[in-house]
Amino acid sequence: MLYAIYCVDKPNAAALRTELRPPHQKYLATQTDIIVLAGATQTDDGETATGSMFIVNVHSRKEAEAFAKGDPFNSGGLFEKVVVTRMRKGHWHPENGDKA
Repeated sequence: MLYAIYCVDKPNAAALRTELRPPHQKYLATQTDIIVLAGATQTDDGETATGSMFIVNVHSRKEAEAFAKGDPFNSGGLFEKVVVTRMRKGHWHPENGDKA
């Protein structure tokens, strides 16, 4: 099952994001078997991270929530809000991601 996990950074948290980035990256490297897509959300100019978005393929909401809780960005207090939503794969065009 696919779950979208949308995370919003707390205001003025750029320094905390920078501090937590190395353990966050290490954590994601241990989760490659479930991550479909992951990346930072950004301001329109692409200069500032505003949060994170993950699409994960897991067996249950409980597993999706555990993934989100295990992320050092989340456990380290970076996120103001985390929303976990089940989704279905309606259209799939992974080749378009390579053009981004």
